[in-house]
Amino acid sequence: MEDVRSIVEHTYRAEHGRIVAMVIGAMGGDFASAEEVVQESFEAALQQWPREGVPREPRAWLLRAARNKAVDRVRRGVRLGARVDALEVVARLEQELAATPGGEDWQAHPDDSLRLLFTCCHPSLAVDVQVALALRTLCGLTTEEVARAFLVPPATMAQRLVRAQRKIRDARIPYVIPEPDALGERTRGVLHAIYLLFSEGHSATQGAELVRVDLCEEALRLARLTCHLLPRHPETTSLLAMMLLHHSRRHVRVAEDGGLVLLDRQDRGRWDAANIAEGLALLDGALALGAFGPYTVQAAIAALHAQAKRPEETDWEQIAALYERLAKLTPGPVVELNRAAAVAMAKGPAQGLVLVDDLESSGRLTEHHLLPAARAELLRRLGRTDEAVAAYRRALALVRTEPERRFLEERLKEVLADVPPT
Repeated sequence: MEDVRSIVEHTYRAEHGRIVAMVIGAMGGDFASAEEVVQESFEAALQQWPREGVPREPRAWLLRAARNKAVDRVRRGVRLGARVDALEVVARLEQELAATPGGEDWQAHPDDSLRLLFTCCHPSLAVDVQVALALRTLCGLTTEEVARAFLVPPATMAQRLVRAQRKIRDARIPYVIPEPDALGERTRGVLHAIYLLFSEGHSATQGAELVRVDLCEEALRLARLTCHLLPRHPETTSLLAMMLLHHSRRHVRVAEDGGLVLLDRQDRGRWDAANIAEGLALLDGALALGAFGPYTVQAAIAALHAQAKRPEETDWEQIAALYERLAKLTPGPVVELNRAAAVAMAKGPAQGLVLVDDLESSGRLTEHHLLPAARAELLRRLGRTDEAVAAYRRALALVRTEPERRFLEERLKEVLADVPPT
């Protein structure tokens, strides 16, 4: 039973977004109903697979289950007098969701994810709402995960998502990839959604795993599709470059025992050379297009890390300067915190601590563990052990992932060992 549950959970994480994208399209853009029937199909899998065995093609089975449930739902709606052309909808459901056991039809819908992504990012919605809807619907993040990405309470985010779905339905926003002349107004939201999806995969905000490779790879897949759609858009190319450069370190960011491995302690010989080469080439291409936006700056920072053969060869001066530029392009507390860390490496922990304390006094990131964790590290380097202990304990009270918790506990233990007995 546990193995089946694991398979269902893995399939959910890997395929939920693409299944939802296909079902939403077949149901004429009815987000709520599509999400419900897909959820019901996964629940059915949990009940049936232990008895009947796991199907050879789980996603094809789930798609077929979702189609059947959608058809039943439409027919029930007719009996209840719903205003829907039931025959037309049923025919579309059966045609578009007719997955074969071999999954061949799955490959016939490569653009459903992009259609959903661009629909979520319709300009009639605020950009933050566009991104949140894409993360929840297409990327399969929970409402709580989306809320954490935007630093708002889950109830607030839930209300935003419901209103957004209702607006798309009531306004009859077409479920299509827009014409080329209308792509630009949606690109900002599309790229932000892909970026946040990758961020959640690269550094999960809660749970037992620090890295969720499935989310990273889905973000890379969506970025490649978007690059294909917008081949001369420098920020799109830069985003893909940045993600590839970060993804190159996925195998060494977590130790065999599940612990976090910091950048300066990673085995750089095990970084993925193919990812790095592709990322650097894409960055060169983006720079050649003449733009230098936020994703290009972040890709440039990632490139400097990737090109340093040893930790001590890292060009922290240039990285700090790039973070300063990024802070002007996209001001935000996380960018400021990263800039402080870079300044600390380039100019010493005291200067970095000034920036961290400024950020703390602003009242931003007060509920995020990274702020006290960064402060603790700088205090430790400055020999202010009592303050470092307090900061590590504050970080431990806020951290949500087990690898980071273990890392902070080990750091706290090291600092406590340096505290003289009273």
